[in-house]
Amino acid sequence: MLYLGCPQWSSAHWKGRVFSSHCSATNMLKEYGQIFNSVEGNTTFYADPNPQTVLKWLEQVPDDFRFTFKIPKRFSHEMALSHCQDELLTWCKNMAPLFPKLGVLMLQLPAQFAPEHINKMRQFLSWLPKSLTVGVEVRHWDFYRKGDAERRYNQYLIENNYNRIVMDTRALFSEPASTPAIVDAQQKKPRLPVHAIATGDSPILRFVGCSQLESNRDFYQPWLTKLNQWLSEGKSPYVFFHTADNFDAPFLARQFIADLEVHHQVSNPFPAEKEAKQEALF
Repeated sequence: MLYLGCPQWSSAHWKGRVFSSHCSATNMLKEYGQIFNSVEGNTTFYADPNPQTVLKWLEQVPDDFRFTFKIPKRFSHEMALSHCQDELLTWCKNMAPLFPKLGVLMLQLPAQFAPEHINKMRQFLSWLPKSLTVGVEVRHWDFYRKGDAERRYNQYLIENNYNRIVMDTRALFSEPASTPAIVDAQQKKPRLPVHAIATGDSPILRFVGCSQLESNRDFYQPWLTKLNQWLSEGKSPYVFFHTADNFDAPFLARQFIADLEVHHQVSNPFPAEKEAKQEALF
């Protein structure tokens, strides 16, 4: 199974282009689930949803949809993975109704998290329910030098079937910072080497594209081969498509899947396109 999505399910920019023109904010997840079968759930990185919201999310997506949610940054960034076991378990209990539709739980670590802190991560991940599929994103340069630190880190992930999250920002940094959105994205996104490795059964690619859709092909071309390899090995990859302002992220996903030549629901007409065709009949 191949899971595709964007870093959000709600965007006013998508109304009338991706979502139907009358789509309300409360129905965006439902329409999003008609297009994609996963989402990079950044919302939990910044705030905890209440139990009613969790149940509402669960009801709005099809049975085969899989969320990926980020572990809150208060654990990964503010508390540095320490002295937070009880609070983490409380968070997991709150999110538990979503676990049947949780594809991967993502731990995004700050650039300050270095190889010498790996034992903190080991302990933290041991507190999570064993049934969960886990992905980890590191941003310290020592994890990208192909030295002993990176080899030990990869081996630890492989032994535990944890997935190393790969963030490919080459396309983003290939264009000049000519708009406020690109300036902001280039300031916030990491610029790190791309190591296409699958350490678990659900490898994750976060692809950050440039503003010209066609120009992204040069950067994601190698990923087409890699994804087909992973699929042939029985893995279930997750691919999330970003652009500087995510204005065209759904269209980048559609272009990618067309080039991958794999059947996926993102190839179908978007709700906005179905709406336009219906109006044209009258």
